Amino acid sequence: MVKRKRSKKALFAFLILTTLTFGQGKTKEIGFISDNDLYTSSKYDMYYTNGLEFFFRFLSKNDNPKINKEITEFRFGQYLYNPRFLNKEAITINDRPFAGYLFAEAGKSFFYQSESVLKTDFRVGYLGPNAFGEELQKGFHNMIGYKKVYGWENQIHNALALQAHAIYSKKLFPSKHNDFVDFHWQSEGNLGTIFSGVSTGFMARFGFKKLIPLYDSNMHNASVSANAQPNIREFYFYAAPSVNYQFYDATIEGSMFNDTSPITFDLEPLRFNAEAGLKYRHNNFNMSYSFLYRGRELNDPGIDTNSGYFYGSIRMGFLIK
Repeated sequence: MVKRKRSKKALFAFLILTTLTFGQGKTKEIGFISDNDLYTSSKYDMYYTNGLEFFFRFLSKNDNPKINKEITEFRFGQYLYNPRFLNKEAITINDRPFAGYLFAEAGKSFFYQSESVLKTDFRVGYLGPNAFGEELQKGFHNMIGYKKVYGWENQIHNALALQAHAIYSKKLFPSKHNDFVDFHWQSEGNLGTIFSGVSTGFMARFGFKKLIPLYDSNMHNASVSANAQPNIREFYFYAAPSVNYQFYDATIEGSMFNDTSPITFDLEPLRFNAEAGLKYRHNNFNMSYSFLYRGRELNDPGIDTNSGYFYGSIRMGFLIK
């Protein structure tokens, strides 16, 4: 009799522990994003050559019945830009300036019941030597025994980075529901002392598993939730072509407040960009691989080597309470 009571108590304790462990949502996510042209080809090491970001996002309070969830996010990152040739003999041959860009970001995302998405963020940081691009690239190449880099003495000079960015996505054909395919129109804008431009295009998801709504999907980083999501999985291919009109790019033109940078170029303002990749989630773990293409960015009749380019992006995140 005593043994049976102990068994019941043990079972009750196990059920309570299970409820507390699995019955709660994961309201925070931490992770990183790594961009590199070497993720697509070891032959083409040029232009946007490396990016690294660390992020932390969490579910915010939301009282609007039209909004499924509101998420606050913080990021810290660095981007590096190079010309095509980095060898000693090509120091005076540049088809893009060297530039480093270091920033901190704070943002808000709003995920609507209609599966529309509005993401906004603000950045502060530095472009130029204060971004430590030269030190990082040379140190990393030396650490892994990769080729030496020459030419950073020609990098874009220091410029204060103040940026605002927004992206809006709207679901297309909402009345024609399909469990494995959906389409969205999305537009975005950048305004600031480093980048100013607008883009528009569409995004499509093709699910290997049944697609979940954008307000719970990792497509736009909405995996955090106040509700328990036991045994949730996502696995899909996505494609997002777009047209971009760039008004200003300090990594190519130099600072808008001075003209002291040794090498600058005019922009090719109208570009075609594209992104495609695979995104996966299993319970608390998110990961993705993306292939990104960027159209020719600068305009100089004397340069015939500059062209469109591509790079890869790897993202990993982990959901926590």
